[in-house]
Amino acid sequence: MSILEVSHISKSFGSKHVLSDINLTFEENKIYGLLGRNGAGKSTLLSVITDRNFANNGEVKIDSEDVRDNDSKLGMMYLMSEVNLYSNGSKLTQIIKDSESLYGGFNHELADRLIKEFGLDINQKFGKLSTGYNSIFKLILALCLPVQFVLLDEPVLGLDANHRELFYSELIQSYSDNPRTFIISTHLIEEVANIISDVIVLDQGRVILNQPVEDVLAKNHSVVGPEKDVKQYTKGLNVIGHDMIGNIRANYVYGDLDDRVLPDTVQLSNFDLQKLFIFLTNQYEGGTDNEDK
Repeated sequence: MSILEVSHISKSFGSKHVLSDINLTFEENKIYGLLGRNGAGKSTLLSVITDRNFANNGEVKIDSEDVRDNDSKLGMMYLMSEVNLYSNGSKLTQIIKDSESLYGGFNHELADRLIKEFGLDINQKFGKLSTGYNSIFKLILALCLPVQFVLLDEPVLGLDANHRELFYSELIQSYSDNPRTFIISTHLIEEVANIISDVIVLDQGRVILNQPVEDVLAKNHSVVGPEKDVKQYTKGLNVIGHDMIGNIRANYVYGDLDDRVLPDTVQLSNFDLQKLFIFLTNQYEGGTDNEDK
């Protein structure tokens, strides 16, 4: 069982602190969603994990071995991102051959099927790819290389709706056929909500949420009814946001409800992961619902 551990990682660019004391554990055969707004530090974290960037503090280990300058452990990971590591003049077929040589294997059967399904011209040069097909080619590499940890940084960049749906379907199929750990960094939360098993939210370089999706959704409560009754019912609870439509108020609670009795005038339901993300990241910018506490 391989475990990827991130311990006390901090990273600054000049006076700007991008990551602050990040501690995470990525277990075997799970699909993690690494969520955050633009500039939250997601891409920097993934580049540090894969030794493409150096942290100011902390360490990254796989099975208790530091990954820095460790070819055997780095070979267990593949990072797909918008950063291009391949020369514009290289043919896609040559990049595949080079990648197979570097990683010690390649699933050609799967690659051939994906190339056909996505309509990719495999004989062209890397520099001639559009933004969408640039992403598609690197996604094919990510799914076909024999790695234990697949890191995808904004994987659907430039993809149209049909290709995004195809990619998510193929990712699930690939995971089912060959279970391994995926870390999907994205701001398109609604699209990955039904795929990921665990959710990690980064905000301003810090981890503000790290739990299984099932546990997170069980703590999401939408309390709707007359404003006075809703405020009374949610008093003292962790209200992270609210909406108003006329005299009807919806308070969004993250956490336990303390087994309090629900008034007849108030309705209780759950809300989705995207709404939680919006409220949590706004909250850490100072947008709390202090009036309800």
